Amino acid sequence: SLKMASDSPESLMTLCTDYCLRNLEGTLCYLLDNETLRLHPDIFLPSEICDKLVNEYVELVKTDSVFEPHESFFTLFSDPRSTRLARIHLREQIVQDQDLEAIRKQDLVELYLTNCEKLTAKSLQTLVSFSHTLISLSLFGCCNIFYEEENPGGCEDDCLVNPTRQVLVKDFTFEGFSRLRFLNLGRLIEGVNVETLLRPLASLAALDLSGIQLNDVGFLTQWKDSLVSLVLYNMDLSEEHIQVIAQLRKLRHLDISRDHLSSYYKFKLTRRVLNLFVENLVNLTSLDISGHTMLENCTIPSMEEKMGQTSIEPAKSSIAPFRGLKRPLQFLGLFETSLCRLMHIPAYKVSGDKNEEQVLNAIEAYTEHRPEITSRAINLLFDIARIERCSQLLRALQLVITALKCHKDDKNIQVTGSAALFYLTNSEYRMEQSVKLRRQVIQVVLNGMESYQEVTVQRNCCLTLCNFSIPEELEFQYRRVNELLLNILNQSRQDESIQRIAVHLCNALVCQVDNDHKEAVGKMGFVMTMLKLIQKKLADKTCDQVMEFSWSALWNITDETPDNCEMFLNYSGMKLFLECLKEFPEKQELHRNMLGLLGNVAEVKELRPQLMTSQFISVFSNLLESKADGIEVSYNACGVLSHIMFDGPEAWGICEPHREEVVKRMWAAIQSWDINSRRNINYRSFEPILRLLPQGISPVSQHWATWALYNLVSVYPDKYCPLLIKEGGIPLLKDMIKMASARQETKEMAR
Repeated sequence: SLKMASDSPESLMTLCTDYCLRNLEGTLCYLLDNETLRLHPDIFLPSEICDKLVNEYVELVKTDSVFEPHESFFTLFSDPRSTRLARIHLREQIVQDQDLEAIRKQDLVELYLTNCEKLTAKSLQTLVSFSHTLISLSLFGCCNIFYEEENPGGCEDDCLVNPTRQVLVKDFTFEGFSRLRFLNLGRLIEGVNVETLLRPLASLAALDLSGIQLNDVGFLTQWKDSLVSLVLYNMDLSEEHIQVIAQLRKLRHLDISRDHLSSYYKFKLTRRVLNLFVENLVNLTSLDISGHTMLENCTIPSMEEKMGQTSIEPAKSSIAPFRGLKRPLQFLGLFETSLCRLMHIPAYKVSGDKNEEQVLNAIEAYTEHRPEITSRAINLLFDIARIERCSQLLRALQLVITALKCHKDDKNIQVTGSAALFYLTNSEYRMEQSVKLRRQVIQVVLNGMESYQEVTVQRNCCLTLCNFSIPEELEFQYRRVNELLLNILNQSRQDESIQRIAVHLCNALVCQVDNDHKEAVGKMGFVMTMLKLIQKKLADKTCDQVMEFSWSALWNITDETPDNCEMFLNYSGMKLFLECLKEFPEKQELHRNMLGLLGNVAEVKELRPQLMTSQFISVFSNLLESKADGIEVSYNACGVLSHIMFDGPEAWGICEPHREEVVKRMWAAIQSWDINSRRNINYRSFEPILRLLPQGISPVSQHWATWALYNLVSVYPDKYCPLLIKEGGIPLLKDMIKMASARQETKEMAR
């Protein structure tokens, strides 16, 4: 079912929501005074649609760098007569006091505010306006919501010296929140009296007090008949806590897990504590004791371990206290405890570090609120993907994508997540992945590259992109990918390995793409960036992959793109060409790439006069004799000269070398090539070659063009015969055979 889920197209609802949010002005809204968004007066939307608009908006602002947030977005939902909100989830810096204030007239049933650090005590007052309808509320990580700004009285000057101080609000309680059942106060600021805050709530069903230190939790017993879920993650427990928990007999979910790295805990789990839970909390279906140290041995001796298959039957449990369970637990959290490695664990789902299933359960359970745990779980997944084979690939990928999206600014998750993605997207898993899923991977990889200048993240992201078919799979984010890569290559201090991968990617991105793509990338500064890299390498006297890829990328990006050819000349590309030739006389790959590029420049009539100097013509003529890379260097040098000759004797504005002398050397070169040579070159179009056929000014250019076509169609007939026919080569060849000026051997080849 997962396979199907990841493959099916987005629902029409999702597509419409996304479209409207990206085009608010022009769908739902108009702009008032050129700045404020206003809803069209004839629009009435139910909560199913409004909730989705708000929740998707938050998601887009968070994960899509191109999406622009709107100052006045939340004001669109200020009037319940036209827009209804019921269940909304807001996150992080996206939401401010005035945004909540804007929607205060709505009858919210569910409001999740996660890590909204910009909210202050003003928003506590706004919450009161939802008090009569609110059933579910999360203030997880809203660390400033209990602070208000106190402005000390006195003169204006004094205020400048002593700006607003933050003061803790002590008098707020949930008085009047008569329907509130589910409450998450995770990571609440110290100094707030939790007991006073909660006392007015009549019947709490779920309470999350993650990361709060309370010495006395006796007040929890006031909900012993209603509380079904209690989370005390990272609370330092004591015997008193345990006794209180044991009285909450309606509990179905209990989480007393902790991060064993975060600080020193006195509390140790014992067999007696687990027994107490099993005996008293008879409705328990989910228990999390991750990160705890067991003070004594709770395990059944290993003799019984050897018996038969693994079992989730409580009677066979390897953890002694759990033999008292009436039925297996739905979930048991054992991450970073020794218990997860036992054989018989009486639970359908276990989080732990023993195998892939347990690790994926951990990532799934802890991603939203516990990035510190999640990053360690993803690290374990990374090892599994690297060393063994992932058996639940789609689930693993989806979980890592979710974690990377959810914690865009968490360095640990970005490092481990991007590394795991590299192994999860490599070729052996390719078949199992849908286009949609692979696009999601590309999106989070680019997000990571954008948010993090950190070397490891950048390297992991670049490596992951190499697992995709380029340019096809990156086409939908073409501009953005190129901008990010050029950004990496333009940094003054560079990591060698990242530079190498980034240049390789740049080269692949401009290979075999449409000319408008190449022009766009040229305008981004691609040509300049490559030439700078070449300049640096030249200064270091090194001809490595970066040097070769940079020339290759220039060869690709100038193909049939005159603007980029002109940029190459304007930024002293020819000077670098000559210097590289002189510095690295033996580097065949390099010579081939450089001459391929100059072939592209020579195809542009307006630029050819710039190649007409004694120095350049001599260099090209001497390269006719080159045996570098088979015939490629000689062939490309001859191509450059063929285009120059095509402009006729009057364009030959130099005394040395003589035109006839160069022509003679060209004939000799062409005759020395093996007509069956296999080629290191890729033509997307024959147009620049075909234009040399119907002319009598330069028979040698005509001969070079005919040789080129003959070689390509005879060695690679499947690829090049259709191209020759499609581009109208046949009539041109037939006409040329009738021309008096054409040489006999040229006509023979044409036939």
